[in-house]
Amino acid sequence: MHVFFDLDGTLTNPKEGIAACIRHALTALAAPIPADADLNQWIGPPLQESFLAVLQCPDRAAQAVTLYRDRFATIGLFENQVYDGIVEMLSGVSTVADRLWVTTSKPQIFAEKIVQHFQLAPFFAKVYGSELDGTRANKADLLAYVLHREGIEPAEVVMVGDRYHDILGAQKNGIPAIGVMWGFGSAMELQEAGATLLCQTPGDLPNILRTLHSRG
Repeated sequence: MHVFFDLDGTLTNPKEGIAACIRHALTALAAPIPADADLNQWIGPPLQESFLAVLQCPDRAAQAVTLYRDRFATIGLFENQVYDGIVEMLSGVSTVADRLWVTTSKPQIFAEKIVQHFQLAPFFAKVYGSELDGTRANKADLLAYVLHREGIEPAEVVMVGDRYHDILGAQKNGIPAIGVMWGFGSAMELQEAGATLLCQTPGDLPNILRTLHSRG
């Protein structure tokens, strides 16, 4: 069994850095800044889509992404923290799964730095993310790419993530998905997207995966 992990909202809580970079970009463009509670919905989906929904102009959305990344690349990616229990969870999952992978819509260059910085890299075979031009920002496209690149069959994989696009991306590739409840998606969001199971705490995940694995 292979386990694909989302990054933001699943392994780490990136809200501080993401929110600060969104505010930085929108302030520079003299655009309205969403309320703090609304910024939770920006964590997970592709950044270009979120800026486009606010700015209603592809060119301005592209400008906003550039401004966001200018700050994120040097400051924002480290304004982040690993959720409590994640290291222990990954250690437990490593005894159940053949290999663990990070599969995130975040640009791969940033995701790799975050995983290295927070000393999570030893748990993972590889970190996969999108390109800076938006290629593979869609989770379904990303997962299809990883399956093809690594020669993995969908039946051998479980996806673990906290937002609907993790679940939908897995479904489109024939992969069962576990929705986690410590991130930014609600139980309703994950269930409506078609999550196979919900996981309440990081400590629950190894046993959930053992149960799925034993079912074959």
